[in-house]
Amino acid sequence: MVSRSFVVIVVVVAVTCLVGLSLPRAAAAQDAPVVEPEGWAYDVAAEMMSPFCPGRTIADCPSSAAKSLVLWLIVQESAGRTRADVEQELYDRYGDQIRPAPRAEGFGLAAYVLPVLAFAGGGLLVFAYLYRNTRHEDAVVSPTPLDPELERIVDREIAG
Repeated sequence: MVSRSFVVIVVVVAVTCLVGLSLPRAAAAQDAPVVEPEGWAYDVAAEMMSPFCPGRTIADCPSSAAKSLVLWLIVQESAGRTRADVEQELYDRYGDQIRPAPRAEGFGLAAYVLPVLAFAGGGLLVFAYLYRNTRHEDAVVSPTPLDPELERIVDREIAG
């Protein structure tokens, strides 16, 4: 049997460990102020795809060239250029590969139209299947007589 003092000691040690582990984190959170990046340069870096790391944004790319591009964006913003002007320069320099989504024109329009058509076509297939298989007026039930021996067994079971 476990004594009451042993349980109290275990609880005190557990609470002390939990408090001791959480104090350094709380102190570190108070010492280091969280600095949120401001301005459109950080937004552009977070939205546009990196020409150096396929499948990643400029901000997420670990490449030194991507870091240089982020710095270039910040310099362009501080120089007073507009976001649209800088974006257009990036599109001219790197092409459409840095767009976060394809343009809704030409071949890029297929990225928007094909999923809608596939969804509508699938819905039509499901509707046609359900319509065809749930119509009961077409169903003709032809009763087939049971075997007389089987009828006798069923009647006997029902009678109990």
